[in-house]
Amino acid sequence: MADATPQARAVVLLRRPKLWLLPTILTGLLALLLSVLYMGGIVNPQQDLHDLPIALVNGDTGSPPAGQKQNLGTQITRAVTADTSGGKAEWRTLTLARAQDELDSGKVYGALVIPPDFTASVTALTTTGATERPTLTLLTNPGKGSLGSSLASQIVTQVARQSSQDIGRQLTAAATEADSTTKLLLADPVALTTRPGHPLGDHSGLGLTAFYYTLLLVLAGFLGGNVISNAVDTSLGYADNEIGPWHTRLPTVPIDRRQTLLLKMAMTAGITLLSASLIMFACVTLLGMDATRLPLLWIYSYCASLAVGLGVQAINAAFGGIGQLVSMFVFIVLGLPSSGATVPLQAVPGFYRFLSHFEPMRQLSDGVRAILYFDARGDAGLTRAWTMIGVGAALALLFGFGMAAYYDRRGHRRLTPQPA
Repeated sequence: MADATPQARAVVLLRRPKLWLLPTILTGLLALLLSVLYMGGIVNPQQDLHDLPIALVNGDTGSPPAGQKQNLGTQITRAVTADTSGGKAEWRTLTLARAQDELDSGKVYGALVIPPDFTASVTALTTTGATERPTLTLLTNPGKGSLGSSLASQIVTQVARQSSQDIGRQLTAAATEADSTTKLLLADPVALTTRPGHPLGDHSGLGLTAFYYTLLLVLAGFLGGNVISNAVDTSLGYADNEIGPWHTRLPTVPIDRRQTLLLKMAMTAGITLLSASLIMFACVTLLGMDATRLPLLWIYSYCASLAVGLGVQAINAAFGGIGQLVSMFVFIVLGLPSSGATVPLQAVPGFYRFLSHFEPMRQLSDGVRAILYFDARGDAGLTRAWTMIGVGAALALLFGFGMAAYYDRRGHRRLTPQPA
């Protein structure tokens, strides 16, 4: 017998305001929040830049010029460290060995090095008629990302130019009888040379492979966790299975929320072994990404992606249908602009610096960067990354099972079981 129930028509349903209300509000809020959160972190890094760590090495051993108490290297060092008007840089006065160590551990974005013969070479311009310009050296740190290294280079270049002009005024005033060619040289006597202070390989994406590798780990944990959650709900009869024109509903398996969450987390732990391995295989073997310490990179990749997957399962267990949206904001929307992986945290608004203390992507990217670029040093961020992975996994377990147990005690059943 044919079904005589009248079928609804889309043109009629479109006239119902209530049908439009919720999706319109949610879509609008998502578009607004995504725009504000993503663009808010990168729209003006120069204005937000504050206390970017840069090393300053004064190796000048020359005697002070006539009539002065300090050599030129000391004068530059005092002028740079005393100038707090801009506040864009945090100058760290270090020895060359210490500066190199901080470059190798990713603690500074660059270094300005004043050579031992700096005062002598400047003095030679007026006493011996030398024509070769004295040089300062900028050591970059591409492992901190192309934008961070570029910001440090801009600051150092500006300092070197200002120092050259200050020294030029002193030399020009003393060389009153010099010809016009010599005066032109003396007006801007100092050159700046640039070289990598901590070189990276050609297959390091100019310091961006760490960010994209971290993003892959987070996406694998996020997407994998949601796929596993939906697949388990479908298999246990708590969600419909619809593929193209086919729709099925399996018999409901009697199971409480805690056991369901345990099942999902156990499957996440197993399946993440595959996804983490494939990510590393694709990036390192197929694409040739520069990477050493491969066993450490593999176990780190697995633990990082697993921590995200466990967090997704916990959030889904707590929030139900909107859990995927909540976990998207936690792990991706708020994580990307506060990761410090593309834009330095010193160049983002304070809100994102606050988020960076606990947002997962920042913690994970520090560990990946330490492994890929900084010889897996603990003080390059790896120790903190491992700690935060452990903390994150523990919080996911406590929160997820705590909420599931609460719902079970209150008798909140997910669905009324359906017979086979």
